[in-house]
Amino acid sequence: MLQHSRPAGEFLAGMRAIFPLVVAVIPIGLVFGAVSSTKGLSVLETTLMSALVFAGGSQFVAMDIWTHPASWIGVGFAALLVNIRHVLMSASIGMKMQSFSTIKRYAAVLFLADELWAMAEFRAGNRRLTPVWYAGIVTPFYTAWVGSSLAGALLGVFLGDPAVIGLDFAFPAVFVVLAMGFWKGLAASGITAVAVHHFVPGVWYIAAGALAGLVMAFWNGRVREQAA
Repeated sequence: MLQHSRPAGEFLAGMRAIFPLVVAVIPIGLVFGAVSSTKGLSVLETTLMSALVFAGGSQFVAMDIWTHPASWIGVGFAALLVNIRHVLMSASIGMKMQSFSTIKRYAAVLFLADELWAMAEFRAGNRRLTPVWYAGIVTPFYTAWVGSSLAGALLGVFLGDPAVIGLDFAFPAVFVVLAMGFWKGLAASGITAVAVHHFVPGVWYIAAGALAGLVMAFWNGRVREQAA
């Protein structure tokens, strides 16, 4: 009895932990759906993009540069630059997945998003990260993202410009909250990203900010080692 209730409890604990971010991601999904409809994507195309790509940042960047016909090289390269941070995120969280089998680890990384990575890192800092708990944060978040993208695409005509009703602020607000939980290296990443964004066109500022954060994390680690 206890063996069956414990996984269920772990799954529910994950759902409770991710619930605030599920609420926060719904308006972001609505914005994406509304924006994609203005770019000429069908409801099916929008939904499939969210379900298969599942990367809010790169999806918004793709919409920013979307044309008819779409420049697949340009869209793909922009998505690569935006998502290259996932290499660092995967390396970081992968070291905390000792209880995951190889297959479960690869499956978990496929659903890795900024919010899910942050919650998993918080969890691993206090308790053992388990596949069931991780599934508990992934399932509602993924469902909310795909469902809200679908709703946004359906309601795009009625929503109009997301900026008018303030929905566009949901995206940066979520990342500000997440970033405050990882304040070390935040200043270096932020300053670098802003500087590169000002002087270099394109989305290179994302990779530059990630690299600056990595360098700062490495430096802090070396300082702690020397102090010990």
